[in-house]
Amino acid sequence: MSAERVIEIKDVTKIYKLYDKPIDRLKESMSLRHRSYHKDFYALRGLSFFVEKGQTVGIIGTNGSGKSTILKIITGVLTPTAGEVSVKGKISALLELGAGFNMDYTGIENIYMNGTMMGYSKKEMDDKLADILDFAEIGDFVHQPVKTYSSGMFVRLAFALAINVEPEILIVDEALSVGDVFFQSKCYRRMEEIRKNGTTIVMVTHDMGSIIKYCDKVILLNKGEYIAEGPAGRMVDLYKKILAGQMESLREELAARKPGAKEAEQKKQADGALGDGSGERRAGPEPDAAGKTPPGRGLMREKLTINANREEYGDGRAEIFDLGLVDARGSLTNLLLKGEMFTIRERIRFHADIEAPIFTYTIKDRKGTELTGTNTLFEGAPVKPVKAGDVYDVAFKQKMTLQGGEYLLSMSCTGFEGGEHVVYHRLYDVANITVISNKNTVGIYDMEPEVETALNGGGW
Repeated sequence: MSAERVIEIKDVTKIYKLYDKPIDRLKESMSLRHRSYHKDFYALRGLSFFVEKGQTVGIIGTNGSGKSTILKIITGVLTPTAGEVSVKGKISALLELGAGFNMDYTGIENIYMNGTMMGYSKKEMDDKLADILDFAEIGDFVHQPVKTYSSGMFVRLAFALAINVEPEILIVDEALSVGDVFFQSKCYRRMEEIRKNGTTIVMVTHDMGSIIKYCDKVILLNKGEYIAEGPAGRMVDLYKKILAGQMESLREELAARKPGAKEAEQKKQADGALGDGSGERRAGPEPDAAGKTPPGRGLMREKLTINANREEYGDGRAEIFDLGLVDARGSLTNLLLKGEMFTIRERIRFHADIEAPIFTYTIKDRKGTELTGTNTLFEGAPVKPVKAGDVYDVAFKQKMTLQGGEYLLSMSCTGFEGGEHVVYHRLYDVANITVISNKNTVGIYDMEPEVETALNGGGW
């Protein structure tokens, strides 16, 4: 027996009219010939999916994918240009926290006003008031106008109201990223409670750790279009490809998975239709187990997000012409999962003879603090003398123990000549590394402790 569908989105399109100048809107409205002065912008285009009762569903995609737009349509804040939306159940939305608050009203007055807007009676809100105030922890300020609140107090009250009204459907749009770390932790615990109690949750977040930890199903959007849906891990992998600019190869991969696609491809090959000079760009194969990209294959860096404003210098006798970040599944990606093995690959072409080159990498935080790194000299790796025209392939394989967050990767080819340190080629902040984690500890890295506890002085 299939579960009840509490949200159904059918062929939903949302179009915004964009005008070059404010006066164009007036011209269009007054035009007797119905002349158009605008351009249509599709925030959503023919979007369809459903959410079953009790599911936690994540919606992911790059900025401008239409994630927040579809949430606002579900909650009734926006009206679709075309399509149908069906929602069964009482909704509480964490979109723009406090958007429905009257700044001149006290916290208490805003609680009751918003409760009425959600469809609750005064008696029902009386019963919920204590839980809301306990969660918000703003003390006597609840009796003051909210315009006197600090931003932290405002967020606490708005979140406490939305999450403590026992909704049948909870809509969350990046709201869990607000407030200090203690309040965020409290919010996550409360989210987990209502999730286990059977509340249907639809969430939008850029925190892939939360997506993997909480979501039963994930929907992937790109530029207003539906791309795919499925288990969280699989959708995050597909999202990585979009971030790496591999949208075309992703579409080909998804098309190949459709029923009958394999037979159609075989027929196409039999008809000699492949390689017909159509000029379509196709992603090159992955590097082999040694990290080498044989002649004719695409560059690894083409599948990564590379910093266009990177700094580089050196005397030119060596050139790092390709690099890769490879996750535990063998995919080239800037997104890595904490706790998994990953590999940093470098390909270096030499333009002169060098007796003892050294290959390095460094990972820094966004402030520029060096967090970790190593080189072939430290590791005692065998490196042979090179001649002009030689190409070296280097792979650093290790476990990701950094906390979830954003980092920067640098690498270089250096050496020592006559006791002096020489830089042949160095790339500063050449690529970003996004670490996805569903368990962060204190500090910059995780020592992966094995924890034991014993009650009443029990022995180890």
